Amino acid sequence: MRVGLDFGTTNSSLACWQSPELTLTRFETATGTTESFRSLLYFEKPPAGARLRAWAGPEAIERYLEAENKGRLIQSLKSFLTSRNLRSTEVFGQQAQIEDLIARIVRPMREEAERQLGQSIKSVVAGRPVHFVGADTEADNDYATERLRVAFTKAGFEEIEFELEPVAAAYHYEGTLDHEELILVGDFGGGTSDFSLLRVGGVTTQLLGNEGVGLAGDALDAKIVRHVVSPALGAGTSLRSFDKILPVPSWVYAKLERWHHLSMLRSRETMQMLETTRKQALEGERIEALLHLINEDLGYRLHQSVQRAKVDLSQAEETVFRYADGIADIETRITRREFEGWIAEELAAISGCVDRLLARSGVDPKLVDAVFLTGGTSFVPAVQRIFASRFGRERIRSGNEFTSVARGLALRASRPAAG
Repeated sequence: MRVGLDFGTTNSSLACWQSPELTLTRFETATGTTESFRSLLYFEKPPAGARLRAWAGPEAIERYLEAENKGRLIQSLKSFLTSRNLRSTEVFGQQAQIEDLIARIVRPMREEAERQLGQSIKSVVAGRPVHFVGADTEADNDYATERLRVAFTKAGFEEIEFELEPVAAAYHYEGTLDHEELILVGDFGGGTSDFSLLRVGGVTTQLLGNEGVGLAGDALDAKIVRHVVSPALGAGTSLRSFDKILPVPSWVYAKLERWHHLSMLRSRETMQMLETTRKQALEGERIEALLHLINEDLGYRLHQSVQRAKVDLSQAEETVFRYADGIADIETRITRREFEGWIAEELAAISGCVDRLLARSGVDPKLVDAVFLTGGTSFVPAVQRIFASRFGRERIRSGNEFTSVARGLALRASRPAAG
């Protein structure tokens, strides 16, 4: 049996086509089941001499939230695949290869799918972005893809085929058609935004061109952190050192923007520096709140508030950002106009990517029959306007925004393997 695997920066999903229906693997959570498996690991500190133990996906989140003494939360591993310098990371004094960490996430997904389907799964069609985060050349993309291949092999797959994620989304959309169309697919993940022009619905699916950019949902979240969260935690404030007034060190807040790096600030040197900063700060209570967030490793809870605000701003003209734990309490009103100003650079990058795709493919926007958008960022009104201005709002389509890539990969997996 071949399945489709969408291993994402933030969420992953796995699907299987068994005629006449497509099945998505569902995963247990504390409140029910979900089709999205969070792409993260949680490690608890092991006893001396013991092997590292990790939990993945929803179970990892639950263990992390329940723990009084926080362990190590690791996520967004897909974003590091192009780095030739980052081959491993230290977890409680033990080195862990990036490929092994990814395998720890994917293996329980495969095993749960086997349990639900009642069959062994050794073959997979896996998605990959057009351009991985940090990729400057096609060699970088190839390097990242090969690392994924190694990771998926370690997770128990024996036959692995890759398909571009926006092409997979096109397979999903094509299943809704009874005629031929020229479509543009926009696939927005956590770390990458990919776009493809395809002719679908005919005898074969024809790829006319693709482009990608290494930013998406995480980059938009970072702007809310920069403009709302970081100032509440001391960014832009001052400290008194002897007779001088100096700015609070800014590099800590750059780390905070990539919220999954929060635990990396828990080194002895950084904590000592922040404790000294707290004593010298003119607004020491803000640095105290930052220290609390780092000490308690509350990045996940903070990120939930960030995502809620982003979702709210996709549905309303303004919202109130709220985060509270008794020490780090933040409440700030945000308007959609403010948010769109913060993400102007990202919107310009997405717009430029779409325009390059059209120019390099030689396709007139008027000839595009439909635009299929998938992924959480596709809900952001300013992102939708990019496509509405070029193709008309009436041509924009969506559906199964968080699982359409996995669905398309499953349909691709149901066809004979490329040979």
